[in-house]
Amino acid sequence: MTSTAERSMMTKEEFEAIVQEVFDMLPGNITERIENVHIVVEDYPHEATVKKMKLSSKFMLLGLYEGIPLNQRGTGYGMSATIPDKVTLYKRNIEDVTKSHEELREKIREVLIHELGHYHGMNEQQVRDAGY
Repeated sequence: MTSTAERSMMTKEEFEAIVQEVFDMLPGNITERIENVHIVVEDYPHEATVKKMKLSSKFMLLGLYEGIPLNQRGTGYGMSATIPDKVTLYKRNIEDVTKSHEELREKIREVLIHELGHYHGMNEQQVRDAGY
């Protein structure tokens, strides 16, 4: 079992490698329609994000989807240069809510699926009702 202290020393690159491994193992029904999405890792949300989302602190957010959900894209989407949608995973917050390497992997999976649910057009309640 890896302690939180040991895991908090995980580099961003190590964390990103786990994110990639977890993403590669997600079911096809989640990943097959994904395009033009950038998945990034940051330690914490920026202060502007905290204010915009009306959070009481930067420690409350594990992940965030930003972009135009699939079900809201019109026929003109992608006809010109289009900024990629973005899924951000907040490394330190995810580490802080897990106690072992396996819990960390499972939490990354859960957060990825949650945020990709938003990408697919699900609102917060629909994502939560689906178990994420």
